[in-house]
Amino acid sequence: MKKLVMIAVILALGFSVSFAIDGSSLTRGISFMFPFGYTAPAKNSIEKKNDDERVVEKEFKASKGKTLTINLKTGGGIVVKGWDKDLVNIKATIGGRDAKDLKFDFNEVEQGVEINSKYTGDKEGWSSDCDLVIMVPDKFNLSLYSMGGAVSLSNIEGRMTGKTMGGALTLDHLKGYLELKTMGGAVTLTSSNVDGRVETMGGPVMMEDVTGGVKGHTMSGKVDFSNVNNKNAEDIKDEVKITSMGGGINVNAAPLGADVSTMGGEIKINSAKKYVKAKTMGGNITILDVDGSVNAHTMGGDVEVNMTGTGDDRDVKLTSMSGDVTLEIPADFSMNVKVKLAYTEGREGKYKIESDFGLSQDESKEWDGDEGTPRKYITGTGSFNGGKNSVVIETINGNVLIKKH
Repeated sequence: MKKLVMIAVILALGFSVSFAIDGSSLTRGISFMFPFGYTAPAKNSIEKKNDDERVVEKEFKASKGKTLTINLKTGGGIVVKGWDKDLVNIKATIGGRDAKDLKFDFNEVEQGVEINSKYTGDKEGWSSDCDLVIMVPDKFNLSLYSMGGAVSLSNIEGRMTGKTMGGALTLDHLKGYLELKTMGGAVTLTSSNVDGRVETMGGPVMMEDVTGGVKGHTMSGKVDFSNVNNKNAEDIKDEVKITSMGGGINVNAAPLGADVSTMGGEIKINSAKKYVKAKTMGGNITILDVDGSVNAHTMGGDVEVNMTGTGDDRDVKLTSMSGDVTLEIPADFSMNVKVKLAYTEGREGKYKIESDFGLSQDESKEWDGDEGTPRKYITGTGSFNGGKNSVVIETINGNVLIKKH
């Protein structure tokens, strides 16, 4: 009789237990349904939205310093945020045409927490739409892989590595080490103190308010750096370093130096110290304020440099294969100047060297065919204020202007 009463009470309260985590059944969990309509939250549950979508929720205890490992062979977006709890909370939204054939595994392991997904059907052209939103302890390591989908990380300190086969990387308020790559999509890194590297095979890279030795790389896209500084002012090996296979580069400030290059696009540096190395295969180079040495080269475009400071470690080399070159320097800058301006046949009288420092100039009389198209040269030389720094300027079919300020 007591057993029958207990069963009746359980049925009245609505006690249920469910198992499994594949596409057709519920996750393991416990819920209580009360007569007055309240449902107690479950740590492990599924909410079935419709025939094509379900939401899986999981929660694991996890101490700081552990690792979250994600391997999404199905693809899918990943959002990971740090919080001040020793818990990993996961919400997976699984949808798309073939959602029922997707299997997700959520496991607590010695290293932390693992999430894996795979397609279990037999279609060649299957389709899915999956997203993970995860909360982790604010000091946690991440190892991420997705066959395709955006990745967003915020408010985390640790080692964060991973790759997505396509999708944006959005990174904010991070601390530690990054090694993150997308095969196609924008990379945005803001308000962080990190070392390492972020990379896209196609898309822009934007970094703002970043400290550390992190490098940015894109195979094709614009690069924009604003307030990016090295954390150790005495270590100039980790200067602002940017490489792009195609796209403009914009650096707002590089107080420990800048080494930037692009296969095609304009380069603009607003402010730099120590040194600037800038190279583009096609586009203008503009350096608005540099207190240090400069080596700037473009295969086609204008070069404009404004130098400040009068120290002894400020050698200058500016080269354009086709374009104007303008150098503005302090009146008391100590330098030994060599300028070579080449003009090709048919361009006579179109280009000149102008200097506020009174260079000695000469023009060749004979056409020189050693470099291909016959050309003549206008040269300018001079030594000023002790001649301590070397200033070399070369261009083809362009003007040279040296101004004092």
